[in-house]
Amino acid sequence: MGKEFKGTVKDYPDFDANSDAESLYNAMKGFGSDKQTILDLITSRSNAQRQEIRSAYKSLYGQDLIDDLKYELTGKFERLIIGLMRPPAYHDAKEIKDAIKGAGTDEKCLIEILASRTNQQIHDLVAAYKDAYNRDLEEDVIGDTSGHFKKMLVVLLQGSREEDDVVSEDLVQQDAQDLYDAGEAQWGTDEAQFIMLLGNRSVTHLQCVFDEYQKIAEKSIEDSIKSELSGDFERLMLAVVHCIRSKPMFFAQRLYKSMKGLGTADNTLIRIMVSRCEIDMLDIRECFRLRYEKSLYNMIQDDTSGEYKQTLLKLCGGDDDIAGEFFPEAAQIAYKMWEISASTKIQLRGTVKPCSNFDPASDAKALRKAMKGFGTDEDAIIEIVTQRSNKQRQEIRKTFKSLLGRDLMADLKSELSKNLERLILGLMMTPAEFDAKMMKKAIEGAGTDEHALIEILVTRSNEEIQDMCSAFQSAYKTSLEDAIASDTSGHFKRALISLAQGAREEGPEDRDKVLEDAQGLADACNADSDDMQDKIMSILCTRSFPHLRRVFQEFVRCSNKDIEQVIKKELSGDFKNAMFAIVRSVKNRPSYFADRLYKAMKGLGTDDRALIRIMVSRSEIDLFNIRKEFKETHDATLHEFIQVEAFVGDTSGDYRKTLLILCGGED
Repeated sequence: MGKEFKGTVKDYPDFDANSDAESLYNAMKGFGSDKQTILDLITSRSNAQRQEIRSAYKSLYGQDLIDDLKYELTGKFERLIIGLMRPPAYHDAKEIKDAIKGAGTDEKCLIEILASRTNQQIHDLVAAYKDAYNRDLEEDVIGDTSGHFKKMLVVLLQGSREEDDVVSEDLVQQDAQDLYDAGEAQWGTDEAQFIMLLGNRSVTHLQCVFDEYQKIAEKSIEDSIKSELSGDFERLMLAVVHCIRSKPMFFAQRLYKSMKGLGTADNTLIRIMVSRCEIDMLDIRECFRLRYEKSLYNMIQDDTSGEYKQTLLKLCGGDDDIAGEFFPEAAQIAYKMWEISASTKIQLRGTVKPCSNFDPASDAKALRKAMKGFGTDEDAIIEIVTQRSNKQRQEIRKTFKSLLGRDLMADLKSELSKNLERLILGLMMTPAEFDAKMMKKAIEGAGTDEHALIEILVTRSNEEIQDMCSAFQSAYKTSLEDAIASDTSGHFKRALISLAQGAREEGPEDRDKVLEDAQGLADACNADSDDMQDKIMSILCTRSFPHLRRVFQEFVRCSNKDIEQVIKKELSGDFKNAMFAIVRSVKNRPSYFADRLYKAMKGLGTDDRALIRIMVSRSEIDLFNIRKEFKETHDATLHEFIQVEAFVGDTSGDYRKTLLILCGGED
């Protein structure tokens, strides 16, 4: 039985090349062109049929169809239609040629194509490049790249990856150990070993090697590559690993990055939609739905316009029910993603560390000097506060009062203003005081900042929540629970109060209870609304994070759905947002915070309260990890985003400077 077709563009039934050629000729005849006819016809024919139309067009009219289309169409719509009209190998050849010609090289294009194509596709590409440009592709790549990046590209250009699906367990263990020995186990990295194994072993074999590597290194092969390699070579090797794990997920990520943020990377969007529409677009759509908060169809609809948009949507092939059941490929990916999340041990790193040679008396005097007389020396204040750990700042506060008889917090408040004041005062508070203050700010006034309440209660440990509750009671003479109860309602209120107890189970998963909880969640999906919400809340708000990772993994097996998609589809309002935040934080807490930071800075205006809250609270815990996740997801560094966003409306620039110091550098 043949493999199930996963493309969105198929052979057109009752195909007639001459009739189609005539229709296209008439659509371009005279003044103007009938773009609707052109896009409807070309997107409903397979590439093989389009080549027949092109031949028929030349026979009938003595003209080249691609030349006529180039003459009649313009811009992105032209590039998309012309891309569809080329044979796949010639389209890849044109993309590669464009990537390496001129002053700069488009390394991302080279990586995407060479990491994702099969042996046969690589062979066809090399031949098409020679035919179209009378040049040797390998020689051109060698002339335009360097180092280990060049070596790996040359390996991939051979199109000689093993294709045997028979896996030797002994060789799997040996290759996994060799990769570990080449990187994590030694000072420096043996790049040649990475190139040889990742460039030649079969997909099935390497999938097993990656699983075995995880057991040996207690971290994913991706995390090791990020820590051991750098630059374009790192990006290429990560792309190879992603394609080994799942090409549809790799392309889903590339599509998302091409459309998010300001502007669209149209060349990437066009290249992927053209090259995958007859191969695996249905699986790409599923993976997109699994990883992001909207369907591929909706993202294209929101990010493009005109005939260009219409053509892309036809190639996409339709919208997806956001909580529908998975195709087998996506179900396997979802299960594997939770397995990796459950078994990976992440070493958390902050960006602010204790100052060596710390002298609280000297710091206290320097701060007083910075605030005495006419004007304030903000630079001196920023330098001291950002270069000390929170524990050291508390010593400075005590010493300031004992030496000078003054309240440091009151002095800072009187000397600083706006966002800089809020940021410096936040750094000077204890973590519990700061969280309590943030909770109070989120609750007081006309509107409630539900996102802040969720973020704090979902991501803090039991001890941090209990300390925050004590600080809240001490500062505001009321309990945090009463404040929450008076300002929220329904299941959202109940969930927040549950989290505010700081009584989440701790420790590893309870293996006996994992399957019971997973099945309980699956059964709840078919229950009435209140029962479903009660069940979801009772599990998500009380079980330990390691336990929940295994529960969410088994939930995929029990229901053929992903818990994130179920929450987005079946729940609503603030309760949905709270449960979704728990799932995101369970899966990858630094990634959750990276997303929160991105949302705080993107679009019109900056949510400074959220930006300050996260930068202050995570600077000594996991801000380094958050930076890495930010770059991975958004294709820009956190440092770059802060430079652009955090000075709007802040004429002094001191606020931005302080944030950048906390950020700890560029990636």
